[in-house]
Amino acid sequence: MNKRKQKWIAALVIMLAVIVAGCNGTKNKEEATQNTESAKKWAKIEKAGTLKVATPGTLYPTSFHDKKTNELTGYVVDTMNEVGKRLNLKVEYSEIGADGMFAAVNNGQVDITASDVEITKSREKKFDFSEPIKYSFGSMIVRKSDQSGIHSLKDLKGKKSAGAATTVYMDISKKYGAEPVIYDNVTNDQYLSDVANGRTDVILNDYYLQKMTVEAMPEIPVMIPEIYYKPTSIGLVMKKNDTELKAKVDEQLSAMQKDGTLTKLSEKYFGGADVSKKTDVKITEEIKVD
Repeated sequence: MNKRKQKWIAALVIMLAVIVAGCNGTKNKEEATQNTESAKKWAKIEKAGTLKVATPGTLYPTSFHDKKTNELTGYVVDTMNEVGKRLNLKVEYSEIGADGMFAAVNNGQVDITASDVEITKSREKKFDFSEPIKYSFGSMIVRKSDQSGIHSLKDLKGKKSAGAATTVYMDISKKYGAEPVIYDNVTNDQYLSDVANGRTDVILNDYYLQKMTVEAMPEIPVMIPEIYYKPTSIGLVMKKNDTELKAKVDEQLSAMQKDGTLTKLSEKYFGGADVSKKTDVKITEEIKVD
């Protein structure tokens, strides 16, 4: 190799090193800025003494109003209240439907969304999630008289599927050819009654939520067939790169998992079932939705 070629290669190596160093420097600078902003936000929350949380308030037994006291309660509400207590913060709720909760986190209206939000890869690109507080799988509610003509996910084609527009379950419905019927933060009795009277045919959602809802309203002639799919994990939602808040929340959730608090809350709201731990239920149909 002649000296001229050696010099050219050496210059190329130096140039590439400078480019890589520049990229790393930019990345490190961005991370430092994000960490600074995250720390400032947490300091602001601590100073105010308040954690602002979005929750639907209509999702039994996760987030709902007690019929006797009208008090906001439920599994994720009590979980969030306990996290706030351990962080010495008051939890202030805004009742927002599923389609508005993500925007509320992004625009700073709230710090956290506490609902039955599934952790997915596509959502993790846009938001930070806490450690899972609930594990479950998908099921469906149909009419008791004729099972709405649905005996597998393939039978969803042409059926009217009720739900919120932005849920994973509505994505599954559309994937299998169902016609979406969109609801905005309505109560469970309306969902179930509309299936029973034929306005809609099916509701796809989390098994434990559906089980508790159907059992709470035995007068409405609907049922849950043994069609189970897509194991899920549920977490609290925060703005992307809100690392300080996420670390504080995860620390408390980990402690609540270890000391049995999450198990006690789960058993209280889910009829003795411990949704804070993974289930070994038989999944009858495999499905992938990002």
